[in-house]
Amino acid sequence: MEADDSFDYLFKVVLIGDMGVGKTCVVQRFKNGTFIERQGTTIGVDFTMKTLIIEGKRVKLQIWDTGGQERFRTITQSYYRSANGIILCYDMTCRQSFESLSRWIDDVSKFAAPNVVKILVATKSDLELERVVERDEGEQLCRAHNMSMFLEISSRNNLNVDNAFLELSCQLKKQYAQGAQLENNLDALRLGDHSTSAIGGFRFSRCCNYS
Repeated sequence: MEADDSFDYLFKVVLIGDMGVGKTCVVQRFKNGTFIERQGTTIGVDFTMKTLIIEGKRVKLQIWDTGGQERFRTITQSYYRSANGIILCYDMTCRQSFESLSRWIDDVSKFAAPNVVKILVATKSDLELERVVERDEGEQLCRAHNMSMFLEISSRNNLNVDNAFLELSCQLKKQYAQGAQLENNLDALRLGDHSTSAIGGFRFSRCCNYS
C-alpha cells in the first residue's frame, strides 16, 4: 500500500497467461524496478498498486497478477468482471504459451466487460536466440482480436515493461474521459441542447510520463 492514497483515476489491471511466462517478473520490475531470476509460482492471485502521473493527473493502478495453472482458472475468471484493462502475456521462447492464448482470450470474451482494454505482450525478449514465436505472429493475433497494442518486453533487461503499463494507462484514462464526455452529451440532449454530438471510439496518443 502506498503512503499517499489520493488519486484522480483508479483502474484495475489484470495480467493473465500460462504459468511460467513471467507475469510476476513483469509486475515486480514495474512496481519495484527489480528482477528476480527465479520467482516462486503465483498461488491464485497476487495484488499490488502503483500510481502514475499522466498529464498532471494521478492514475492509480490496482494490478492483479494471476496464477496460470489450470486449477486456478475459475478463481482468476472472477477478476475479469471488474477489470478495466487486461494484459495478456506469452513467452516468445515457448510455443505452447502462445497457442494457449486462444483459451485466455475466450475467457476474457466470456467474463470481462465489452469495453475492457486489452494489450498483448511477449515476454523474455532478451532471449532472442531462443525465440520460437515470431514478432509478426504476435502482431497478427493482436489485430485479429482487436487488442489495443502489442509489445515485446524483457523484465530482465527492463525493456518496454514500463511502456506496457504506461500506454495502457493512457488508453484507460482517455477511454474514461470520452465516456464522461459521451454521458455529458447525452445529458445535454435530454435537456434539449442539440448543439452537442456524441463521441464514438477513441484514438490512442502517447501522453505518458510516470513517477
